[in-house]
Amino acid sequence: QVQLVESGGGLVQAGGSLRLSCEVSGLMFNIYNLAWFRRAPGKEREFVAAIGRNVDTTLYADSVKGRSLCTRDNAKNTAFLQMNSLRPKDAAVYYCAAGQTFARVPASYHYWGQGTQVPFSS
Repeated sequence: QVQLVESGGGLVQAGGSLRLSCEVSGLMFNIYNLAWFRRAPGKEREFVAAIGRNVDTTLYADSVKGRSLCTRDNAKNTAFLQMNSLRPKDAAVYYCAAGQTFARVPASYHYWGQGTQVPFSS
């Protein structure tokens, strides 16, 4: 059974940072591309970042580029998303996903986690 479990969410403030983790089990982690998506209240799910199976290839949404880092540890079957200089628009439920195609579109990813909430402190 394939499982993706996100962690690291929680209340954040403007200018702050977060580090999300996605622990994967039940598949050959090092042959899958990993991606992060998010869904803000009342909005569509949107792509945030992705990292290829070869670790050196990453892709970022324009909205997070330059202040985010997507990494993976193939020895620990875990992917990470570090985001800095957080903005209120970053508040969302963050999902990690695994797929065979390295892309920005959700349909390219076959397996999904349940999500972790990142609300903003007003």
